[in-house]
Amino acid sequence: MECVSVPSIDCSEFCRRLQGQVSGRRIPLTGSIEVTARCNLRCAHCYINLPAADTKARQEEMSCRDLCRFVDQIVDEGCLWLLLTGGEPFIRDDFLDIYTHSRKKGLLITLFTNGTLLTRRIAEHLAEWPPFKVEITFYGCTEQTYERVAGLPGSFKRCMQGIELLLALKLPVKLKTMVTTLNQHEVEEMGAYAEGLGLEFRFDPLLNARLNGDRTPTQFRISPQEVLALDCADKRRMQEWQEFHDRFMAPPLQPDYLYQCGAGLNTFHIDPYGAMSACMMSRTPSYDLRHGTFQQGWHEFMPDVRTQRWTRDSPCKRCDLISLCEQCPGWAQIEKGDQESRVEYLCEIAHLRANTFGKRASKEKKGVE
Repeated sequence: MECVSVPSIDCSEFCRRLQGQVSGRRIPLTGSIEVTARCNLRCAHCYINLPAADTKARQEEMSCRDLCRFVDQIVDEGCLWLLLTGGEPFIRDDFLDIYTHSRKKGLLITLFTNGTLLTRRIAEHLAEWPPFKVEITFYGCTEQTYERVAGLPGSFKRCMQGIELLLALKLPVKLKTMVTTLNQHEVEEMGAYAEGLGLEFRFDPLLNARLNGDRTPTQFRISPQEVLALDCADKRRMQEWQEFHDRFMAPPLQPDYLYQCGAGLNTFHIDPYGAMSACMMSRTPSYDLRHGTFQQGWHEFMPDVRTQRWTRDSPCKRCDLISLCEQCPGWAQIEKGDQESRVEYLCEIAHLRANTFGKRASKEKKGVE
């Protein structure tokens, strides 16, 4: 009897097909949960910045039982990919209980961690219940730079040990960094370090203010010109931006609506205190899950968020560069306290990118002709 083989496809193709299937349908395929806002590091640029010993924050965090209940509810609504993040997730003594429950429900879990609290016991548990991916934030290739950003002596060594633990157990690891004025000189070196380990590396130079309105992190932003220089120095990143520019350079399809992304359509975010919002950046308005269910929040609250319209004229409303710009209601709310305000920092970067990649595309087109 001939065996029937089961066809296989790679992850990116699976994701593409699945996204195609749910396109136009409000299914919360991807979500994120902050299990805590507390962290053992004191990073200069952090947009939350709550110390590990913050008693009030700890007391107000959702319990393991509540979090597992919400995990059950999001799975019932069709969630497949879930990001578990913080703060630092491993600062919670019960985090592995939350994580394992999520894995047993069939979710593909991505973990965001600084890696400094990883132990062999934790790594072996993750190996038993493998995550989809573990993303470790890596602040520098030297102890001096790393700890200047992280603000904790000894953290560089502990991060390196955490990376080694995960790699020894063949767990899927990815390194990333936030680019600041404190570590921008080591971005290339960090990329080379990751490449030497056979790991993917990405960087994000766009720092936003803190959720409470504190603008301290913005002091560590690199300039728009330096952001563009980083784009152009990385061949793969430059190619991605070029392709993105060529494909999406156009005014918004629905210019009257504030949201031009997928937030609240196929994604959601839940903070440590049970507040559900459209995404990690856009925290207001929010729905209190402690007094309702995910189903109610998703079907009754979130559509109203998605259909918010501009209440006044704005240069962002019909801007051709919207695809190159990180501008969104969340960024504007955090930066300006008003979700309709223009974020000048992002606007300048978008114009620099458009000028660079638009000219490049024009030259390539003339060359073909």
